[in-house]
Amino acid sequence: MKLRPTETGQKHMVTTNSSSHNNTHKELSIQISLSGLSFCILNSSLHQIEVLKHLSFNKHETPYQLLEHVQSLFNTEESLKQAFNSIQIIHSNELSTLVPSPLFNEEHLADYLKYNSKLLKSDFITFDTIDLNDSVNVYVPYVNVNNFIYEQFGEFTFKHASTVLIESILQIEKNADAPKLYIHVASRHFEIISINSGALQFYNTFEYSTEEDFIYYLLFTLEQLKLNPETIQLVFVGDILKNDALYNIAYKYVRHISFGKHKNNFTFSHQPQTQHAEFVILNSF
Repeated sequence: MKLRPTETGQKHMVTTNSSSHNNTHKELSIQISLSGLSFCILNSSLHQIEVLKHLSFNKHETPYQLLEHVQSLFNTEESLKQAFNSIQIIHSNELSTLVPSPLFNEEHLADYLKYNSKLLKSDFITFDTIDLNDSVNVYVPYVNVNNFIYEQFGEFTFKHASTVLIESILQIEKNADAPKLYIHVASRHFEIISINSGALQFYNTFEYSTEEDFIYYLLFTLEQLKLNPETIQLVFVGDILKNDALYNIAYKYVRHISFGKHKNNFTFSHQPQTQHAEFVILNSF
């Protein structure tokens, strides 16, 4: 009987006796969402990113259409037709929520999500443990993509994108004293992460279509957290450049703005546009 990824529980790993994973130094990470996908190949022996690519979809796709994009990717990308020592899938969607570890009960996964997410009875719900924050991230992965990766490779791990994002920022800020507000920007949504003295104070994700949407959510968050726009250190990561529309409207209201960078000092076969681009997938290794 074939083991399904949906039956693996907390470890988030599917294993098989397949020998497809040879003694190679190549690691593959794929970040998937309904608006696009990225994939990255790390040569761990050289500490070098050999391949880093992003594909944006023309519209917000369905999970079925997302699977078609992933299948097409593996059929057309020559760099993916090789053995990998490890494979990781990063699921990016709004179907997630953080639960403090002392309050977490694995028997009530749906209860944590049902109040802020639209769930189907058929949805598989799982979770990541975030030790740095003593919390659990409960979420719905794209099971059809997990099943496809299992059929192709046999063994892989998976996480939610917010798990990687929160863990990475907590590691970067573990010795910091001053409060900071991180904003991770994607094409149709962004996440806000508030850090104070190395601890997570706030996390949420917001959809936007205009810079007015963006600044509304940013200013509302600052107000709710009682953070002063004149003194708070705002750090942008992800799909944003200096002097683009989101940066400029933020700078009208927030005085101190900078850009973050990945926590790993990789070298690149082809240098990305900025040190803060593809922040999640490059921090997933």
